[in-house]
Amino acid sequence: MAKESAKARARKRIATVARYAEKRAALKAAGDYEGLDKLPRDASPVRLHNRDMIDGRPRGYMRKFGISRVRFREMALAGKIPGVTKSSW
Repeated sequence: MAKESAKARARKRIATVARYAEKRAALKAAGDYEGLDKLPRDASPVRLHNRDMIDGRPRGYMRKFGISRVRFREMALAGKIPGVTKSSW
């Protein structure tokens, strides 16, 4: 489980990217790179890192489900993810 501060920072970055997305797109289209430099660093989507939405784990992230591999396994075995079953042969 990630620290609360790390999860809060990730949420804050997501909000900042969303807030400045339209302005960044306009500045990029106009080629105004000095204007882009004046935006906050965290307004750039490159600074986002995928994290498990439930416990904040930064590694082993599964994009399709938005959770980490550990959380995915727990939820799949508990039957909480529709259409996912443990394979057996």
